[in-house]
Amino acid sequence: MHWTIYALLSAVSAGAVAIFGKIGLTGVDSTLATSIRSVVMAIFLVSISLSLGKFSGINAIDNKALFFIVASGIAGALSWLFYFFALKVGPASGVSAVDRTSAVFVLVLAVLFLGESLTWMKAVGAVMIVGGAVLMIL
Repeated sequence: MHWTIYALLSAVSAGAVAIFGKIGLTGVDSTLATSIRSVVMAIFLVSISLSLGKFSGINAIDNKALFFIVASGIAGALSWLFYFFALKVGPASGVSAVDRTSAVFVLVLAVLFLGESLTWMKAVGAVMIVGGAVLMIL
């Protein structure tokens, strides 16, 4: 499958996270909810990896790759912790819209650290993402 199909499936799944999370947060501490969600994710993903035989390649991961995978995990955990804090008190559509501005941060960081090019079309797209988020929270 083309990467855009996976990206769209990710977007649909992320939309479900916002709705299911908002409903699930009723009367539940957001940190506890995030922790439960993370345990469920870990069990689910380890089960998938085991069933696909992916753990056989674990010894091939070098220290640099492992460091950045761990750093990504910590960043992801922080992201979800803050997301559930916001979702607990804010509207799901507004929280999700602001969360999607992460694409703008990815663009900036990809230009700075990965050497990706910043074109006028990407810049306009980033401005439109921010503008759309502002419109959705108003």
